[in-house]
Amino acid sequence: MGQNYMLGCPENSETRLLEAVETVDSAMCKIRDAGKVKARDRIAVLAALNLAYQLLEPAPAPPEPVLQTPDLRADAADDASEASRAQLQSLLQKLEAALASPNFMA
Repeated sequence: MGQNYMLGCPENSETRLLEAVETVDSAMCKIRDAGKVKARDRIAVLAALNLAYQLLEPAPAPPEPVLQTPDLRADAADDASEASRAQLQSLLQKLEAALASPNFMA
């Protein structure tokens, strides 16, 4: 949406960060272009919620391996759910930090 931020990331993660930036920017522009919301902070929150919702949507079930027991499947589902929660928490922390930044203009 035309804003520049100074961001840091782990070494060799620049490409992934740029992809994340593009994803967030695209989500925010889509909301802005719909014309119903004008405030940048509200657009950011709506974009974050939309992205979080997408992260938490259950993925299509892959074909089940023949040798996997129900207990192993439950453990794998718990691990995937925990990873999604961790990603969501990280995204929300980054959003809160960006909104609290002195460079953020509402």
